[in-house]
Amino acid sequence: MAKRGFVTLSIGKPDAGVNLDAPKKIPGGRTKYYGPAHNEVHLQPLSALAYAGANAHTVLAQRPDVFPDRIGFSRRFKQAQIQCSPQHVEFTGSRQHLYTPRFFSRIGGSIIAGDAADWTMIKHRREKFTTILTAGFLLMAWLARGAESNVGWPNWRGPSYNGAAENADPPVEWSEEKNVRWKTPLPGLGHSSPVVTGNLVFVTAAIPGKEPLSSPKRSGRPGAHDNAEITHSFRFVVLAVDRSEGGIVWETTVDSGIPHEGGHVTASLASASPVADKNHIIAFFGSRGLYCLNREGILLWKADLGKMHTKHGHGEGSSPVLHGETVVVNWDHEEESFIAAFDKSTGREKWRKPRNEKTSWSSPIVVIHEGTAQVIVSATGALRSYDLESGEVIWECGGLSDNVVASPVSTKGIVIAGSSYDKRSMIAVKMEGAAGDVTGTSQVLWRRINRTPYVPSPLLYDNTLYFLAHYQGVLSRVDPSTGKDRGGPFRLDGLSDIYASPVAAGGRIYITDRQRGTLVLSHTSGDDPPEFLAMNQLDDSISASAAIVGRELFLRGEQFLYCLAEE
Repeated sequence: MAKRGFVTLSIGKPDAGVNLDAPKKIPGGRTKYYGPAHNEVHLQPLSALAYAGANAHTVLAQRPDVFPDRIGFSRRFKQAQIQCSPQHVEFTGSRQHLYTPRFFSRIGGSIIAGDAADWTMIKHRREKFTTILTAGFLLMAWLARGAESNVGWPNWRGPSYNGAAENADPPVEWSEEKNVRWKTPLPGLGHSSPVVTGNLVFVTAAIPGKEPLSSPKRSGRPGAHDNAEITHSFRFVVLAVDRSEGGIVWETTVDSGIPHEGGHVTASLASASPVADKNHIIAFFGSRGLYCLNREGILLWKADLGKMHTKHGHGEGSSPVLHGETVVVNWDHEEESFIAAFDKSTGREKWRKPRNEKTSWSSPIVVIHEGTAQVIVSATGALRSYDLESGEVIWECGGLSDNVVASPVSTKGIVIAGSSYDKRSMIAVKMEGAAGDVTGTSQVLWRRINRTPYVPSPLLYDNTLYFLAHYQGVLSRVDPSTGKDRGGPFRLDGLSDIYASPVAAGGRIYITDRQRGTLVLSHTSGDDPPEFLAMNQLDDSISASAAIVGRELFLRGEQFLYCLAEE
């Protein structure tokens, strides 16, 4: 059930033999399970359970990672059930009826439940049932533990920012003829990764106009090499794709014009991945702006951050991060760099902090440590942690290379970041006790200077750290607590040009080469070499990282968006 995106809550304890017509008393004259004093109210069995379920529904529906229209209750409230997958409908218990929120209407402090044969109206004051709210909070904790099942793949590198889908089980093998649920042609070009929430998949793209410019435009940045010329004006668009059938539900143009700079010949003008929750889609096109849309594709707000000037004119690509009500964007370039936070609902800038950094393409992640949400960003000058609420620097650690591209990962209070350009470097910082500049202190748990990642970000899966050397076919498998290799390194025959970051699910590792397809390996946490499981080729070039939700794996190529699933 968890793999299909469900969370189930039983209200009450069936093994306790509770008779709600004659509730058990505990000291103080209160009933054991449902709160109000026994001598104050008469509890009708289904009324009490209805109230408990409604309270749980109210709490859950307010969470950003839960879709309210997918919360339901089984008949007679034998079990409350939360459906979070649009692809599957399954129930537990002996009764197969599901009551969704349309069966409830609220009248003042009362709740009327549909199906008159089974329901009664209750008029007890809400405060007498405060203990029932515990059920909602217990379920919230359960939801948080298995967040990726509930929220899909809402952002770059997935719900935990580590490339893993803990409860998913995507296919091992595919081709153009096998395990392709759908294949949708996409307009324009974009290397942004797909993100998935509910029944929609979101991607961004830059679509060239029909008529070429009279003369190509070059970036003109110092040291420019391997640059693509600007030959057209572009429309910058956000697309929503139906997760079930693959049809394009809507396409919204958020900006248009001639870019002031191009990018590397292997890059795109839509390389930053969007981020989404149940009501908002945040798309970042760098110099073309930051945009927020609703799930119908209507633009809610936009923010102009200026023009970015990247090293060698090689383009823009850092993705935004969304946590709660706050969107954070990193803006590292060759001029005045900064990091900024925006209100998700209004676009109001909450704070902006200058950064003594040159160009980086790393995307920020959010880590909760000791109750504080920290924004972690890798860059040449330092790996830094910012307080999400205030923007103040909590700690920083130097030691990475120039041209930082890979995003950091975090596990068990440790932040790990790597880079590879003019030098190779990977560092692990213990968050507990970290404050100020921790470079060279005992807060740095380990460091390594070989086979570190350049373009693909590291993968954290089952307490194991995976990363590729530069962007080539050499895989390291490391203990994240010590930095020591667990066997390897492992040469990946046939892979040599890897921009997509590796992902993991179902005890397997998925590594996608730009031209040669996706290699699937078994995951082992010991020293044994991984087992080769499959090499899957599609008719497209793929630079974007995969997204995994449930039994589906989404790959975005230069021409198509694929949904891969067992037939």
